[in-house]
Amino acid sequence: MVQAYILIQTEVGKASAVAETISSITGVLTAEDVTGPYDVIVRAQAESVDELGRIVVAKVQQVEGITRTLTCPVVHI
Repeated sequence: MVQAYILIQTEVGKASAVAETISSITGVLTAEDVTGPYDVIVRAQAESVDELGRIVVAKVQQVEGITRTLTCPVVHI
């Protein structure tokens, strides 16, 4: 199982709607509004890195109101 944090910047005033929409995507564990340089932080998991990439590109990035994403895979060192 691969997990990652997805840091999201949104259009002004869209963070809550983006977080709510993303929270219903299969593979998303949490989606929360935050303050700071990013507006929403998502924790997601998938069976493989390729599947995680498909979740981000085909589903998360298609949500209306998102301007930029940064995916940070969790590593165990």
